Amino acid sequence: MLIRTFIDSGVLISAATGRDTLFDRAWNILDDPERVFLSSEFVRLEVLPKATYFRHQDELEMYEAFFATVEQTVPLSQALMTQAHVEARSAGLGALDALHVAAAKISGAEELVTAERPTTALFRVEGITVTTIRSSTRL
Repeated sequence: MLIRTFIDSGVLISAATGRDTLFDRAWNILDDPERVFLSSEFVRLEVLPKATYFRHQDELEMYEAFFATVEQTVPLSQALMTQAHVEARSAGLGALDALHVAAAKISGAEELVTAERPTTALFRVEGITVTTIRSSTRL
């Protein structure tokens, strides 16, 4: 059975830019045939406009290829905003992290994969497995 995986923007940026040690870890997740990917309009907003504006064509193509494979993209909705407020209050999340967590939960993701350090508020979230590409530890 495929793992329903919500990918946050940091993982995509690490895979697209290839500038640090996270590159290989990001691609290990993105190339995993045992996963189906989920995303949101907020992840798209975080990665596509800047790559487009600065004409980073290879980066843009990588993002577009990823979004073409996504099984479900969670749109902006009142339900998403309500859930994001709940997540922010319960784990002390910033706005975008709360939106990512809410979108992951609404999409039925089993796992949210991030490039955040395991010491951030994102790892206080309950009800979904949060994994970082910064280490092999699953939290």
